[in-house]
Amino acid sequence: MDQQNLNEEIIEEAAVQSEEAATPPAGFQVIVREFKKDKVALTAFCILVTLLLVIFIGSFFIDQEAAMRVNILQRYKAPGYNGHILGTDEGGRDVLSQLIIGARNSISIGFSITVITTFIGVFVGIISGYFGGWVDNMIMRIVDFIMILPTTMIIIVFVTVIPNYTLFHFIFIMSIFYWTGKARLIRTRTLSEVSLDYVSASKTLGSSNLQIMLREILPNLSSLIIVNLTLSFAGNIGIETGLTYLGFGLPYSTPSLGTLISSAKTADIIENKTWVWLPAGIFILVMMLCINYIGQALQRAADSKQRLG
Repeated sequence: MDQQNLNEEIIEEAAVQSEEAATPPAGFQVIVREFKKDKVALTAFCILVTLLLVIFIGSFFIDQEAAMRVNILQRYKAPGYNGHILGTDEGGRDVLSQLIIGARNSISIGFSITVITTFIGVFVGIISGYFGGWVDNMIMRIVDFIMILPTTMIIIVFVTVIPNYTLFHFIFIMSIFYWTGKARLIRTRTLSEVSLDYVSASKTLGSSNLQIMLREILPNLSSLIIVNLTLSFAGNIGIETGLTYLGFGLPYSTPSLGTLISSAKTADIIENKTWVWLPAGIFILVMMLCINYIGQALQRAADSKQRLG
């Protein structure tokens, strides 16, 4: 009897293990598993989280008005002088304080623009690709018109014309133009998804168009959206930095990564006063690499989750 009970326990345990193995892991478990396999992505994630915590927590302890106050007697002091860990700039302002506040502003701008443009692009792209016909034709003609406009020049004009523009004005202006590429990308993928059998089966079962778009098509676009989201986030930070460097981004009174890098406009500063602009450049490089590695891992996780059903 003891041997029989032991055999039954072994068979029951094997059945439980088989059932657990047959059950596909949840979405979060797939992401965790992918990051455990990819040590580079895990390291990038840890670095990025650490940077974000230091920036957003540290910015609460820094007075922006005091950090931007000009002190000519302290101009271009080397790192370590009088408590300035990263030195001072042309106006005698602390570079470290500007780096923390500027990184917070640049990341907030990039994240806000990415979320807004992704939401608009996914919404417009799915509607255009799902309904097709005259709806698709009308929406795509509007998208084509916006895409052929000289976007950078128009943004520069808006920034120049608007009096006393702020960070929120900049986010709004950028968001007006940078959703079109996402809309075309999502529309193209939606057109291919609509032709598949599962969409026809859902229509036959009586599912509404909204249910099919949100519950059936949208999850199958998750991999594409994630990759585009991460690349857009890094790209939007780069756009803000570039426009600010050219003098058409944030006002000089608002610190950002672009305002710090824009200080490197003379040979003397580039060669002899690297502490003014180099920390911001290194920060941008590290953050871009981390975001890209994390995006690749999330893409693989999304593809794996789709294969598992």
